[in-house]
Amino acid sequence: MKPISAVMNVDLPGPTVSRHVYGHFAEHLGHCIYGGIFVGEDSPIPNVRGMRTDIVQALKAINIPNLRWPGGCFADEYHWKDGIGPRDQRPSMVNTHWGNVVEDNSFGTHEFMDLCEQLGTEPYISGNVGSGTVQEMADWVEYLTRGGNAPMSRLRRENGRDEPWKVKYWGIGNETWGCGGNMRAEYSADLIRQYSTYSRNHDGNVLFKIASGARDDDYSWTQALMSTMGDLGCGCRPKKHFDAVSFHYYTGHSDRHKGSATQFSADDYWDSLASAWRVDELLTRHSNVMDVYDPTGRIGLVLDEWGTWWDVEPGTNPRFLFQQNALRDALIASLHFDAFHRHANRLVMANIAQTINVLQAMILTIDDVMVKTPTYHVFEMNKGHHDATLVDLAWTTDIPTHEWDGHTVPTVSASATTKDGRVLVSLTNLDPDAGVTLSFQLRGGDVALEGARILTADSLQSHNTATALDAVAPQDFDGARLSDGLLEVSLPAHSFATVSLTLA
Repeated sequence: MKPISAVMNVDLPGPTVSRHVYGHFAEHLGHCIYGGIFVGEDSPIPNVRGMRTDIVQALKAINIPNLRWPGGCFADEYHWKDGIGPRDQRPSMVNTHWGNVVEDNSFGTHEFMDLCEQLGTEPYISGNVGSGTVQEMADWVEYLTRGGNAPMSRLRRENGRDEPWKVKYWGIGNETWGCGGNMRAEYSADLIRQYSTYSRNHDGNVLFKIASGARDDDYSWTQALMSTMGDLGCGCRPKKHFDAVSFHYYTGHSDRHKGSATQFSADDYWDSLASAWRVDELLTRHSNVMDVYDPTGRIGLVLDEWGTWWDVEPGTNPRFLFQQNALRDALIASLHFDAFHRHANRLVMANIAQTINVLQAMILTIDDVMVKTPTYHVFEMNKGHHDATLVDLAWTTDIPTHEWDGHTVPTVSASATTKDGRVLVSLTNLDPDAGVTLSFQLRGGDVALEGARILTADSLQSHNTATALDAVAPQDFDGARLSDGLLEVSLPAHSFATVSLTLA
């Protein structure tokens, strides 16, 4: 078969790919926090102040850049003062969104900040707009970030933390169109302006405020938020009420059925790919709306919930959203990251849902056993893209496609970045049955092949379990060849690979 060809101009740098597009999300949902990240100090599972040691080490290995908490829908019924002070004195509540279970608030603000410090990651806190108050959010910001003798600073010291933390990222609400209040877009936009006004910068801690935005393709919601900036035709520089606008998008099936994560048909596979590829369209069109009001890119776009959403595993609580994670999920993640890279000029953060034991998780836990999912390995293989510069990549032949139910589904995805004298190329062959050869003419510099790795398995349904931890795991790859500036990569069916090059 004739190779699929492209030109890669390593001397034509594009925008920087923010490491924060590799962000994560941990909600009080199922066993993401309790029984996942947090097992308590008395647990026989090794831990540091209740944080499970093997999970912390695994997440550090993929350079997790930020962690969004406490939700999600849970954020808009969470009142932060219930989660501080002695644990045995904290009031409990009912988690009405996720299983109607009792939340004892033993994992709260101090525990979350301890987790972030152990991970070496930046906290991203979602504030309660749905059932909270402006004062409540303002106090939370003060509690976390202000020194001196302010009321919330004194309260923090009483609870054992003398110095304030640095907390840059703050979400102003979550899904205000749904579980965060069932609001209209214009009403939500006004509330976000109000809450943002009273969320102050303290002691050099400058907040990056993320406005709760749209679901899927509700571009009118993005427009409602962006229009609050005022008329840019006035020749003035309008006040920023927020620094970024969010939206949420999950990969699923066109008829809204979820289906099994590990037992799916060829039609199910193509249907899920058509859904996954749609993220590029959504990023483009939300960005286009933002360009009208903000042509210079002062406001960022944030996809702070994304990932696959399948049926829960049999025998588990349907509201705990515990699903398996197969090679299919890894390939869907890889094409998302290529889209994120292409939109680096506007997309400043993305957060997969969720980190542990929920939806498209990095890690599943079965008692004391930790299972790294295929998706985890995509994050690990791609970590060289963090804060790297996008490399110009232009296809010179048509990308292969598959026609399915009126959709034209591309079967190849790729992107490349450069950093510290290296080029990292990520390549995905989505074809379930046939291999493909990709040929890249490298221009603008002398390069050498450093190495390559591949993630694949016997089938798209392959997944890792407590008794088969490495059924889907990266391997060294000998299918990449470089000669006279021409890089050729032979990708087998249903595979993801990274190729590392060095610049002379």
